[in-house]
Amino acid sequence: MVVCVLTFLEAAVAAGFGVAWAVDLVAGEAVLAAASVFLVLVALGVALLLTAAGRGLWRGRRWARSPVMMWQVLLVVLAVGWLGAEVSPGAVAALVVALVVGVGLLLPPVVAATTGADEAAPTRT
Repeated sequence: MVVCVLTFLEAAVAAGFGVAWAVDLVAGEAVLAAASVFLVLVALGVALLLTAAGRGLWRGRRWARSPVMMWQVLLVVLAVGWLGAEVSPGAVAALVVALVVGVGLLLPPVVAATTGADEAAPTRT
């Protein structure tokens, strides 16, 4: 459940960044309009993907672990880069959340819940 909640939180943050960049673009404050459009589309795409994957995790779907884990790997790389430039609360929070979700995805109960291992396990008598 923690993995799902944090995945939805990451989706909300990505959507928030997308909306903020869209507002800057519409208000004429964006320096590079094409780059801002790209950032809006990527942020909203990540938000949609994480939302769908979070719902998939909640429903125990196997496919949902892969995009969530991939995002955690990318987020760790980004956060380490941010921390190399300047230690900030946002970078630390991103790193901690990415590590918690990444490790959480690998825990046996989560793997079992998303693979049907409990139901498909052969019983020995």
